[in-house]
Amino acid sequence: MSISPSPPGGLATFASRIHRLQNNVPLAEAIGKVVEATASGYRIHGLSKFVRLGSLVKFHCSDRPVLAEVVRVEQETVLVRTFDNGSSISLTTQASPVGNLTIRPCPSWKGRMIDALGRPVDGGAELLQGQDSLSVDSAPPNAMVRKLVQLPIRTGVRVIDIFTPLCKGQRIGIFAGSGVGKSTLLSMLSSAAGFDTVIVILVGERGREVREFAESTLGREKHRLVSVVATGDESPMMRRLAPRTGMRLAEYFRDRGENVLLIMDSVTRYAHACRDVALSAGEAPVARGFPPSIFSDLPQLLERAGPGAEGTGYITGIFSVLVDGDDHNDPIADAIRGTLDGHIVLSRNIAEQGRYPAVNLLSSISRLAQLVWTPEQRKLVRMLLALIARFEDSRDLRSMGGYQAGGDLELDKALAVVPKLYQALAQTPESPVSLDPFAEVAAQLSE
Repeated sequence: MSISPSPPGGLATFASRIHRLQNNVPLAEAIGKVVEATASGYRIHGLSKFVRLGSLVKFHCSDRPVLAEVVRVEQETVLVRTFDNGSSISLTTQASPVGNLTIRPCPSWKGRMIDALGRPVDGGAELLQGQDSLSVDSAPPNAMVRKLVQLPIRTGVRVIDIFTPLCKGQRIGIFAGSGVGKSTLLSMLSSAAGFDTVIVILVGERGREVREFAESTLGREKHRLVSVVATGDESPMMRRLAPRTGMRLAEYFRDRGENVLLIMDSVTRYAHACRDVALSAGEAPVARGFPPSIFSDLPQLLERAGPGAEGTGYITGIFSVLVDGDDHNDPIADAIRGTLDGHIVLSRNIAEQGRYPAVNLLSSISRLAQLVWTPEQRKLVRMLLALIARFEDSRDLRSMGGYQAGGDLELDKALAVVPKLYQALAQTPESPVSLDPFAEVAAQLSE
């Protein structure tokens, strides 16, 4: 009996199929069991050789499986934290590794609101899954292959388009205390023209505000917007994961050649979640309770935004920073400010005067503004900033009646121009979108 030879390439094809089968279907499943349960996580015995930091573990509970992430690996045990706040995990509950966290994004996700694990939370149908399974963590493009940032964009918000103009691929922060209008300004910026996709990441927000956002902003921009939400009552693991999931979505659309606007509110709450997880894993606090790892986690996340390589699109990042106690020099705000390409500072004093957006023009800067302004616009902005500085410096003197008109011609000019300028820059979400900010302000100043 003769055996016919296998067709060319048949052995290679067979070997390739076996290799895929080994990767997707483990020949044996590692099983560990819970030996310690605390408020900061669960310690599992028997999985140390099969997992690494960031790996996922599935608990085999009686009612439903519970997912957790490995945050510390020791010789005999691993420490994990669950993504759910409440669970039925107890001592001797079994657990097994399930690999790394991935998502399978699809263009049909536009118009949907999802959680940090990529599950729909808007009450709609199940999400269609894309062909590629993507890890939520990825490296930014190499610095030398990234496109240059030089194309201006218009946000439709006059105070930003005039004094802190943006470019495609720029990363800018909005620094503000609580209740100063930060979220409202971000909602206005989400309507900016010139973007194919808008990714909004809401971290630690109130559940009420999430619904308000869904019914207002999402209703206007549904055709191009994806929202990733982790509310304040969710676990630190979900709040820590949501920005990474949202960033991976932005990278997916960027790699398709689309121009993406990424809005994150807020980076500070992401830092708080990272702090919670790091401290529970045994890290020591070094700066106002923050562990060392947070100062490497922040640039790793923020650097993923920006221009892509040639042939791809841009991710323009707008990141809100909740300044604790209105201290703009706290460690987190300072670290973020040094990483971004500019910062817009919202002032509580300005908000108390009823001026919105409450932007402190003297403290805000866009490091790429020179690429947007014409020489005439640059000269005009510098002149206006000088008048604003003179107007604000003399506020106490004028409030005490210590200045008489005619004593200082430059101050007289500031008194005539700056109040009208403040009025011209005022804008609310209900106001028309600004199409030509310099012309609109000039028209109001001439009245």
